[in-house]
Amino acid sequence: MLSAAESQWIGRAQQGDDKSFTYLVETYQRPVYNLCYRMLGNMEEAEDAAQETFLRAYKAIRRYDLSRSFLTWLLSIASHYCIDLIRRRRFQFISLEDYPGEMIQDDTPSPEAMAWRHEDQQQIQALLQSLSPTDRAAVVLYYWYDYSYEEIASTLALSNSAVKSRLHRARRQLAHNWQKQKGQALTKERTPYGSLVF
Repeated sequence: MLSAAESQWIGRAQQGDDKSFTYLVETYQRPVYNLCYRMLGNMEEAEDAAQETFLRAYKAIRRYDLSRSFLTWLLSIASHYCIDLIRRRRFQFISLEDYPGEMIQDDTPSPEAMAWRHEDQQQIQALLQSLSPTDRAAVVLYYWYDYSYEEIASTLALSNSAVKSRLHRARRQLAHNWQKQKGQALTKERTPYGSLVF
């Protein structure tokens, strides 16, 4: 449900007030960017996707239904754009270089803690990249945004049963890939000279 202030900003934006739309961008840019980052795994691509999301929202703002959550509407645009982008690029490239600083909340982490946390984030991002685009979107919306099955269904244009099925399948695949990843790490530790086998 929209707040009175939010409804006013959106109403003005629908009438062509660019300042109001800028306010909406500033208010929602972080959740939109974070969704794009989780979907694409690359900071620069996520920034481009977030910009494209707001550009599409700007063009379609007059058709936005005020009875619907504005954030859900934005995340729907973002997730569909990212899904299309992933489908278009046949070979997926996973960037594990940079990770947004705002996602690491520890104020005074030790270098060791930072290294472990960065490695965990890399593993999570790599696991997400192993999912199909739609399954990845469903997982991100469910676990990072606490969306209900109904909200995910609305955002991704799926039925509730399809959302449940996709989340179940994605959880199984993530668990399998996680165990496989951990198994490979253990094998490397037991093998002399790391991954070199003589």
